[in-house]
Amino acid sequence: MTTETLQIPDFLTATLGFAVYLLGVEINARVATLRQFNIPEPVTGGLLASLVVLLLYLAFDLELSFDLATRDFLLVVFFAGIGLNARLSDLISGGKPLFLLLILTLTTIVAQNGIGAIGASMFGYPAQAGVLFGSASLIGGHGTAIAWAPEVAEATGLDGATELGVAVATLGLVLAALVGGPIARLLVEGRNLSPARPDEDHTVGLPTDGDDVSSKIDHLSIMRVLLFLNLAIIAGYSLGEAISAAGLKLPLFVPCLIMGIVIANLRAWLAPSRPPIERTPSLALISEFSLGAFLAMSLMSLQLWTIAELGLAIVVIMSAQTLFAVAFVIWVLFPVMGSNYRAAVLAAGFGGFALGATPTAIANMTAVTKRYGPSPIAFIVLPLVSAFFVDIANAIVIQTIVNF
Repeated sequence: MTTETLQIPDFLTATLGFAVYLLGVEINARVATLRQFNIPEPVTGGLLASLVVLLLYLAFDLELSFDLATRDFLLVVFFAGIGLNARLSDLISGGKPLFLLLILTLTTIVAQNGIGAIGASMFGYPAQAGVLFGSASLIGGHGTAIAWAPEVAEATGLDGATELGVAVATLGLVLAALVGGPIARLLVEGRNLSPARPDEDHTVGLPTDGDDVSSKIDHLSIMRVLLFLNLAIIAGYSLGEAISAAGLKLPLFVPCLIMGIVIANLRAWLAPSRPPIERTPSLALISEFSLGAFLAMSLMSLQLWTIAELGLAIVVIMSAQTLFAVAFVIWVLFPVMGSNYRAAVLAAGFGGFALGATPTAIANMTAVTKRYGPSPIAFIVLPLVSAFFVDIANAIVIQTIVNF
C-alpha cells in the first residue's frame, strides 16, 4: 500500500497547536504525577497528539504533513522576548556562569559524539556516522542533522543518512521534554533549594501559585510588549541580512535575540521613567504562550514511525546518550554551576538542551520556575550559549570527525 500524505495548512496547524496545548493543560491539571515531575503542559499534549498521528500512519497508512510557518514565527517572538528581558547587569553578573556553561557544552558535544561513534560501530554503521547518533542530531537538533547528513553520506557511503539523523533528533526531542522536570525535582526538593531572590518577576510564564498578577496585565501593557517585540524582530531581520551578507549563517532567532537585548537596554537608559517592558507579567505571559504553542506544534508534528525503522540500534545508543546526559547534569553540571537553585534550573534546562533543542530546555526551566520560583539569569545564560556557541562548536567537532 502506498502511503497517502495529507497536507495540513498553516492556519489549521496553528489551531490544532492551540488545542493540543490546552489539552496538555487539562491533562496536567488532572494527573498529579505530571505536575510533581514538572512535565511541561505542551509536552503532555504534544506527545499525546504525536501518538495519534502515529496511529493514523500505522492504521490507515496516512501521513500528516504540517505547515509550520506560524510555529517558526512564534520561536522568533519567543527569543525576541528573551532578549527584551536581558538587563545589562544580568549579562555582567552572568559572565562566569556563561563561561562555565560554554565549557560544559563543549564537553557534552565531544562526549555525545564519542558515544555515537562507539554505538555506530557496534551496530555496523561507519564510525563517522556516530555524529548522527550524537551532537549533530541531539544538541544540534533536526536542522543540524539534516544539514550534516549529506556530508556524512558522502564521506561514508551511508544510505539513509538524513532519515537516520531525523529519527535520532526526533527521539532526542521526546526524551529532552521528559527528563528535565524530574532532574529539577530531584535536585530542588532533595536538597531543599530555593531562589536567592524569590520576589523577582518571572522571565517566562506566571507562577503556578502565589500572588494574583492579573491586575498588572492590561491592554496597554500587552500593546507595549507587542510593539517592542515587533521592533526587536524588525531590527533582527535587518541584522540577520547583514550577518548573512558577511558570509555567516545564523538562525533568524539569533539576531532577534541580540536586537531584543540592545533595544531593552537602550530603552532603559534613554527613558528610565517610562513603564517597563522587561520582567513584566505581560511579557512573561506572551513569552510562555509563544514557547508553549511552538513546542505543542513541534511535538504533535513528530513522525514517530521513523524511530521504529532503526530498531535496536537507536534504542541502545539513545539509552546510553540519555544516561550520560542525566548523569552529567546531576554530578558534573550541577556542582560546577554552584549547587544552588539556579544550578538546578540550569540542570533541568541543560537536560533538555543536551538531548533536544533550546525551546525544550526553556520549556523545562519554565515548568520548574513556575512551581519553585524565578531564576532570571538562567534564562539569559542558556539561550546565549545555545544561540551563539553551539552551532560553531558543533560544526568544528562534526567536521573534524567526518573528515577523520
